[in-house]
Amino acid sequence: MKKTYAIALLCCTWQFLPSGSKAWQPPATMARDVPETRALFVAGENGYKSYRIPSLIRAKNGALIAFCEGRKDGAADAGDIDLLMKRSTDNGKTWGPQTVVWDDGANTCGNPCPVLDEQTGEILLLLTHNRGDVSESDIITKKSTSTRTVWLSGSSDNGITWSKPVEITQTTKKPEWGWYATGPGIGIQIKNGPHKGRLVIPCDFSYDDPNGKVRNGPFEYGAHAIYSDDHGKTWQLGGSITPKMNECQVVEIADGNGTLLMNMRSYFGRGRRAQSVSYDGGVSWTAPEDVPELVEPVCQASVIRYEWPDAKKAGAILFLNPASTGKRHNLTIRASFDEGKTWPVIKTICPGPSAYSSMAVLPDGQILCLYEAGKTGAYEQIVLQTIAPGWLFGDRKP
Repeated sequence: MKKTYAIALLCCTWQFLPSGSKAWQPPATMARDVPETRALFVAGENGYKSYRIPSLIRAKNGALIAFCEGRKDGAADAGDIDLLMKRSTDNGKTWGPQTVVWDDGANTCGNPCPVLDEQTGEILLLLTHNRGDVSESDIITKKSTSTRTVWLSGSSDNGITWSKPVEITQTTKKPEWGWYATGPGIGIQIKNGPHKGRLVIPCDFSYDDPNGKVRNGPFEYGAHAIYSDDHGKTWQLGGSITPKMNECQVVEIADGNGTLLMNMRSYFGRGRRAQSVSYDGGVSWTAPEDVPELVEPVCQASVIRYEWPDAKKAGAILFLNPASTGKRHNLTIRASFDEGKTWPVIKTICPGPSAYSSMAVLPDGQILCLYEAGKTGAYEQIVLQTIAPGWLFGDRKP
């Protein structure tokens, strides 16, 4: 018998459905474009006590691939963690079986950050790895003889199969860095300017700093990008954004020059996201600045271009995060029509516990949000929510 998972999120009445079930339909009295939500990964199922770190990407042929970490022992960031995926060929209405992309025994395989090379059709999947018996704190403080490493997998068949991961740490991580994360979320391919075609992956790291406060010691966090100009064959380390920057996502600004905007988790303690700009394809970045409108409880967020501008309309960028300065809840989607300067469209999609997220846009304008959510905690499920443009934008469409 099929199971239905329902989560009461304050006044929210959306129903979370397993991936193979018929989509829930709202009553006739409700708006027909009400967001539809279904569970893709549920804690405790298929041998994993927790599922975390969602990532969503659309392949060249339109297939959707949802990645996450399957954590066998609990919600901790280290331990026996596998990299998993599910795939959909009908715009997210139904999903295939859960598949293991990378399992290295009791070690940690995670932080999925895929990017689509639109020129070749290949999906490059950036990942990180560490020994499962080593904690993040020990890697940051260098108490462990092993560290966090950077890896690359890929798919040439729209996410059906994946190559065996290969290590690329030597060209993408400085030896003195400790912790390291690709994404989490997605990367982008630059569409304009002198670096057109470049693949860019947002990342973060820890480093020694005598004035730092990370883990109550002399350490600090920073953000950066890695990039490839040869369709993923080789990868280079871009510039760093410091101090107190962490998990990040990148979007290309529509100025025709390939300018990049990095949006980052901030540890300045002001309850706001931060951003930085690169005018050279990620090789260097401006100093980080607060984004007053984008409140955050120190958490990951997702950013994606919804639409490019043309002669008749402005472009649009979407932002999704738990909009709170106190705890991880109130997942809110925003839209900007001026390349991230202001965010006039604001709508809550999950008022209850919610955390990490990733987004994709369908050709018809529908927005897919893959995110962590739950009834009593944010890590009970990873759910997919489909948002119609009319529900989000109303009369103010891009």
